[in-house]
Amino acid sequence: MKSRFLFLLSVVLMAISMSACSEPPYTNINNSQLQELQKQGVQVIDIRRPEEWRQTGVVEGSTQLTAFDKSGRLTENFLPVFESSVNKDTPVVLICRTGNRTSALAGYLSKELGYSKVYNVSGGITSWMREGKPVSRCDQC
Repeated sequence: MKSRFLFLLSVVLMAISMSACSEPPYTNINNSQLQELQKQGVQVIDIRRPEEWRQTGVVEGSTQLTAFDKSGRLTENFLPVFESSVNKDTPVVLICRTGNRTSALAGYLSKELGYSKVYNVSGGITSWMREGKPVSRCDQC
């Protein structure tokens, strides 16, 4: 419980401090860049909740790993699963609904945990779908 509070406090403080910075410690990408990274085999992690995946579908080939619950609290398994599946020097793409949650999380992973190649999909799945990009249904989520 205490570690979740500290994480959320850190994310909030980081978001405030990053608003004064010109460059975030991660890379924002658009949908074309996401497609290019997918072609290169870069892992895409969708951090939304299962009901969100079912509602919109997911980017094909993405891994679903919920980061925050409905109250905005970090889920207990996110960091252990993420850290065991993503090397700190391996590129990873994060996607959510609009890019806000992933922006905060990308900053935390980069700045606090030392991940060096984190990409945030600006506009998230909403932008992806608006451009008519394909989604896969996520009925098992």
